[in-house]
Amino acid sequence: QVQLVESGGGSVQTGGSLRLSCAASGTIFSINDMTWYRQAPGKQRELVAGITRANGTNYADFVKGRFTISRDNAKNTVYLQMNNLKPDDTAVYYCKFNIITTTQAMHLLFRDNDYWGQGTQVTVSS
Repeated sequence: QVQLVESGGGSVQTGGSLRLSCAASGTIFSINDMTWYRQAPGKQRELVAGITRANGTNYADFVKGRFTISRDNAKNTVYLQMNNLKPDDTAVYYCKFNIITTTQAMHLLFRDNDYWGQGTQVTVSS
């Protein structure tokens, strides 16, 4: 079993900062991509930023220059540093990891699967 737990959400004013974390635990063999998504009320879930195991990163245009994604492989954790927050950033933020479990590895099944966190609310007021 694998569990992802997010933390760091909250309420800030425009221009403020927050740092989100998402840590995975359980029977993990390896974690490939780590990705942050968000979903605002009445909108579809959208990709915010992603990072590969080799630390290659990609960002949605609407967060470039403001958000930074990073990871700590030893802690199975991904971070999202969010600066200069805007009201449009208000959403529930979700992490997604591409994980190969130890059970898969034991059976030589090395195709990763998606695991999602429960979401953390970020609210930015004007």
